[in-house]
Amino acid sequence: MLVTYSSLEITYILGFFSDASISASSSLQSKGNISLLGNRKLFFDTHALVCLFEENGFTTQQSEVIVSALVKIMNTNLDVIYKDMVTKVQQEIALQQVMSHIGGVKKDMIILEKSEFSALRSENEKIKLELQQIKKQVMDEITKVRADNKLNLNLEKSRVKELYSLNERKLLEMRTEVVELHAQQDRALTQTDRKIDTEVADLKTMLESHKLDNIKYLAGSVFTCLTVALGFYRLWI
Repeated sequence: MLVTYSSLEITYILGFFSDASISASSSLQSKGNISLLGNRKLFFDTHALVCLFEENGFTTQQSEVIVSALVKIMNTNLDVIYKDMVTKVQQEIALQQVMSHIGGVKKDMIILEKSEFSALRSENEKIKLELQQIKKQVMDEITKVRADNKLNLNLEKSRVKELYSLNERKLLEMRTEVVELHAQQDRALTQTDRKIDTEVADLKTMLESHKLDNIKYLAGSVFTCLTVALGFYRLWI
C-alpha cells in the first residue's frame, strides 16, 4: 500500500530527522536495543523511533514508512562508506601480510647486514694489516733516515773537527813562518846595518886617507911652488 505525503509533511519529516536521531541515540543509551537489517546492525531502536513519530502526530503506517525510508537511506550511506572501508578481518589479514613482509624484509636485512658486516670486517682487517705494514715501513724508513742523518752528522762533525785542527796547524805554521820571516828580516836588517856601518867606516877611512894625500899633495905643490918662486926670485936678484 503506497502512502503519499505533501511537501509540507516531507519538510517536516526531514526537519524532524535530526531530533529523531538525538532521541534515538538517547533511547539507545537508555535501552541498549540494537535492530538488525540483513547482516547489518542498526545502533538505534526503530520501534522507539516509530513511537516517537506517533507521539508527534503521525500514524503508525506513516511512522513505519518513514523509519523504513530512513533505514534504507542509512544502508545506502553505509554502502557508500563501506566501499572505501575494510573489515576487521581484512585489516588483520592485511596487517599479517604486512608483518610477514616486514619479517621477510628484516630477515633479508639481517642476512644482508651480516654479509655486509662480514665483508666490511674482512675489508677492515685487510686495511688494518695494510696500515700496519705501511706503518712498519714508515717506521723503518724513519729509523733508517735517522741513522743516516746521525751518521752524516757524526761524519760532518769529525770532518769539521779535522778541518778545525788542520786550520789550527796551518795557522800555527803560518805564525811560525811569520815569526821566522820577522827574525830573518831582523837579521837581514842587522846585517845590512852592520854592512852600512862598515862601509861608512871604510868610506870615512878612505876619505881621511884621501884628505891626508890631498894635504900632502897640496903641501908638496905649495912647497914646490915656493921653491920655484924662490928660485925665480934669486935669479932676478
